[in-house]
Amino acid sequence: MRKEVKDTIIVELGEKLKAYPHFYLVDVSGLNAAATSNLRRKCFKNDIKMVVVKNTLLHKAFEASDIDFEPLYSTLKGSTAVMFANVANVPAKLLKDYTKEGIPALKAAYAEEGIYVGAEKLEELASIKSKNEVIAEIVALLQSPAKNVVSALQSGANTIHGVLKTLGERPE
Repeated sequence: MRKEVKDTIIVELGEKLKAYPHFYLVDVSGLNAAATSNLRRKCFKNDIKMVVVKNTLLHKAFEASDIDFEPLYSTLKGSTAVMFANVANVPAKLLKDYTKEGIPALKAAYAEEGIYVGAEKLEELASIKSKNEVIAEIVALLQSPAKNVVSALQSGANTIHGVLKTLGERPE
């Protein structure tokens, strides 16, 4: 590969590192062509950009980045695919389904501005809540007291109405 091509790939990887807030480094060496194609299809459906890269080029892209990715350098061995995503837990959930077979294995991840190294971190990464999930929980928590007040007022109104009706029907 010529130096110009390598430089272009490094620049493109650097742009993807800036464009996507989360990425996963995955070992895909145990996958055959059909399984790799299936994984790519699932990534596409889940809005994940999967790129198989040379470790040295990815290392240089990490070094050129503003963020310190030094803890990830030791994971750059063997066959590496990078999964870029806008939502932190989506690649983890996808990999969790695949790891039942043992492949592909998570090497490391950069999610929610934190670095996770090792396959044992997959469960932790899958449990990260997305921005939309957190907003939904907050809205539900905020609505809960309002719903209680409204239901109390409605039941109180029915009770008062019943008392007044009974008093109105009572003979004097």
